[in-house]
Amino acid sequence: MLDIQTRKILFVQKFLSLKKEETISKLEHLLRKEIGAHERENFQRMTPDELNSRIDRSEDDFRKGKFKQGKELLKKYE
Repeated sequence: MLDIQTRKILFVQKFLSLKKEETISKLEHLLRKEIGAHERENFQRMTPDELNSRIDRSEDDFRKGKFKQGKELLKKYE
């Protein structure tokens, strides 16, 4: 059996040689699905105390003027 690094290299080489867009799309879909499942497994919910603490900090920042309007954020990325 090949080690994981060798298997990944061989997979990428085979992927690069693919000609059918449909096959590439299927593999992209599978990869997105696997990444999403992995992220969901590692997702950690906030406790009610953590959520309340974050809300308190956000409200405090807002009172102190530490915020940006949506328009300002959009300009940054245009």
